[in-house]
Amino acid sequence: MNIVIIAAIGALAALLAQRGIAVFNDGLRPIMPEYLEGRMTKAELAATSFALSFGLVIGFGIPVSIGAAILLVHSILLGTDIIGTWSPKGNTGSLIAAIIGALYGVGLLLGLQWIVNVFKSLPVNVFDAMGAVGTPVTLAFAAFPALAVALQHGVSKGIITLSISALVRVLIVRFSPFVIGGVSISLNPDGMAMLAGMIVLLIYAAQEKATEGTGLAALFSDRVARIKSNVWVLGLMGALVAAATAMHLLAGDPISLNLVKAGNYTDAALAALARAIGFVPLVGTTAIATGVYGPVGMTFIFAAALFVNNPIIAAVLGFVIIFAEVYLLGAIAGFLDKFPGIRKSADNIRSSMSQLLEIALLVGGINAGNAMLPGLGMLLVIGIYLLNEAAGRPIVHMAVGPVGAIIVGILVNILAVIGLYIPPTI
Repeated sequence: MNIVIIAAIGALAALLAQRGIAVFNDGLRPIMPEYLEGRMTKAELAATSFALSFGLVIGFGIPVSIGAAILLVHSILLGTDIIGTWSPKGNTGSLIAAIIGALYGVGLLLGLQWIVNVFKSLPVNVFDAMGAVGTPVTLAFAAFPALAVALQHGVSKGIITLSISALVRVLIVRFSPFVIGGVSISLNPDGMAMLAGMIVLLIYAAQEKATEGTGLAALFSDRVARIKSNVWVLGLMGALVAAATAMHLLAGDPISLNLVKAGNYTDAALAALARAIGFVPLVGTTAIATGVYGPVGMTFIFAAALFVNNPIIAAVLGFVIIFAEVYLLGAIAGFLDKFPGIRKSADNIRSSMSQLLEIALLVGGINAGNAMLPGLGMLLVIGIYLLNEAAGRPIVHMAVGPVGAIIVGILVNILAVIGLYIPPTI
């Protein structure tokens, strides 16, 4: 069933990209109308897609996935963007895209497990230490609302937000579980701290007043109609991704991925929900302006799947959510026009999440490297980070920690084979 689900996701996502219905890369979506309306050739689109996505697949999606044995959705859907845009036009191209997309998804799933098995069978088992890459992410993700507030409303309000989040965490640690009517309710401190920060962020954002202007939906009504005409296949895509998420095959972002790995499904759902709020303006506005949607919509399907943790129910919710998103595009555009602060805060949410992940995954990579090879491992991961900076960042910031940890894991096994490292006995 795992193989069938992932194959279906790979096939349909590649088909959607080939048809110009939906692409995952937010940077590629605004370019799609240039090709669809004849201002860009197929070759130019394919080259652009490859340039935008390939580095993220190799340098970010796959390394982050290895540490948890769960596929980060970027690793599969950025790849299907490339497959779809490289496939020929017409029905033959659609068939080619679907077949290659399915094979790619299955290869990624089986290949990831194969890599995990290889790591576990090495002379020095470094797979458990690789899990340390994601530990700082699960502990620090509640801080991003404070940074988002600081970026938009000033550092003093960011400090207030962080203080409220920290206070909520202290109170939850002190008094949870709560007993109400004889029922014990246990709340996760980090999840509640993040929720408190998000509430403060939205309160600040809603205070900004709108100015008069033409609504987005009115300007691009024909492109909104194009998305609505494909709502059934987009809904099917949402159902498949939601089911895979509930089966813990896929994760929408590194934060929820690491929380799922730790078994903290409610916290993972809250993190996915916060991320989805940040993506409403980006996906909504680019979809309305281009007539091209995202295969996972505004990413609410990940949160829904993790809240229910049942593949069948998740599939139904995934379909309904994408269907609702598409038909609410006009209303979403009107809401964003009315509350520009919400639109701005979404950009800051994404920026703050990215900055937090860069730091947390680097710290995690350093910790993992040091756990595998004390002293030298820390030196190597930090050295890889500095050399990557000096080289103009060929590896994206978020991937440096995981990539560094993988390199240290390979190195420590080479040293053990040639007799330069003796693993400690437990």
